[in-house]
Amino acid sequence: MTLQEDKAVLEAPMGEGDSISLGISTPPNEASDLEIKNVNEKALLRKLDWQLLPAVGILYLLSFLDRSNVGNARIEGLLDDVGMTGNQYLTGLTLYFIGYVLFEIPCNVILKRTSPRMWLPTLGIVWGVVATLMGLVHNLPGFFASRFFLGVAESGLFPGVVFYFSMWYRRRERQFRISLFFSATSLAGAFGGILAWGIGHMRGIEWENGWRWVFILEGIATVVVAFGAYWFVQNYPDTAKFITPAERKFIHARLAADSDATIDERFTWGNALEAIKDPKCWLYGLGFHTMSLPLYTFSLFLPTIIRNLGYTAAIAQLLTIPPYAFAFVTTLTVAVLSERLVQHAIFIGGSAIFASLGYIILLANTDPVHRPGLSYAGTFLTAGGIYPATALVLSWPAINVSGQTKRAVGNTMQITIGNCGAVLGTQLYRSGDGPRFIVGHSFALGYLWANVVVCTSLWWVLRKENKRREAICEEVKAVGELGDWPGDKDPRWRFEY
Repeated sequence: MTLQEDKAVLEAPMGEGDSISLGISTPPNEASDLEIKNVNEKALLRKLDWQLLPAVGILYLLSFLDRSNVGNARIEGLLDDVGMTGNQYLTGLTLYFIGYVLFEIPCNVILKRTSPRMWLPTLGIVWGVVATLMGLVHNLPGFFASRFFLGVAESGLFPGVVFYFSMWYRRRERQFRISLFFSATSLAGAFGGILAWGIGHMRGIEWENGWRWVFILEGIATVVVAFGAYWFVQNYPDTAKFITPAERKFIHARLAADSDATIDERFTWGNALEAIKDPKCWLYGLGFHTMSLPLYTFSLFLPTIIRNLGYTAAIAQLLTIPPYAFAFVTTLTVAVLSERLVQHAIFIGGSAIFASLGYIILLANTDPVHRPGLSYAGTFLTAGGIYPATALVLSWPAINVSGQTKRAVGNTMQITIGNCGAVLGTQLYRSGDGPRFIVGHSFALGYLWANVVVCTSLWWVLRKENKRREAICEEVKAVGELGDWPGDKDPRWRFEY
């Protein structure tokens, strides 16, 4: 393979309908070539999207709903009925993320050794059962245990799906799909508000307050949907039954020309250590760390923040819906712009700055009870910046990290490092701090500006590395077939920044 061919394979942006370079030194036989040419790429991508995205997207919506509905339950009487203080409630939120962080890497290893169709729905059933049982807790230990095991059960979904997408889509097709998948979090917030409002009217049925029904009904819904997901979640291209043999060959061809997805890479600890030794993987983790604190404090405490503006619990539940709807729109809009312009850092940092304006408004409003509209407007800016920035941060390593095991571990490292920020965030919004919540809002504001610093640093590192590789490219005559390439250390590989 010539240097020019190598560069074309690894660098050239390939739009829908572009010709496919297989990235191997021997051309396909004529029959295979004819089969590939007869496949409509745009139609195939639409088919993949409809088959892959809805099933895992609904699972993630339910996952985020089941982890964040505790914020809705809090203002429906959870603390009084279980007999816990506000600080003990915060400890329960922290335990969720401890369970999440501890079990992310083992869950991704299990996914690599099993299959998406078996593993992802099984996770959904387990966390759905735990979420349902949260509605039956009567004491503090029960609340603590249910939150911890909910985190354990949910820990494998997001990093697993990010890896899963990388086995179907080319590098520059992943960001929008991951952003669309992540946008389920904002939909979960919107649905959570209206569901909590409706379910809250069940107070007096079996129990005095309605918070138990929030957990029970939403948990049961998760179990039912997850059970059905065994028939709807697809496996990898080699075994998926919804594609034809010709489409399978076409998918292999386009992935072989673009990434490592077609390589039969076995899990080894050496490949896993490649991620741990790569400073860029740690920076991706810090990128999410600086977004996870604002993300989870916002999603867990938004009902409390709005209620402290002087609204009733029922009205506060409904008022959580519009900011999340706005976040859904901004997440998809920014993802499309970022993908088309092939720019990541500037959109992440810009979204973080946009979200910071919301926290500045929340902090600057010295009398939120008498001027609730100003603080409520701030929640729109905050949501509208946090969610698109987080979506792009989470898709960044899926685009830039190769090979398979390194990417799987790198994605998991990012979520693990990131959720350490969430652990801190769960302790910041204390009952006596309302209605301004100066400590919590200030930490979130500081983390957003730290995100700008981290993304700027990553932009500089990736740009510098690309320039270094450009400078030596004339010396690279033959690195080997793509099937033998050393992941993103290959001098032909170019990072997106």
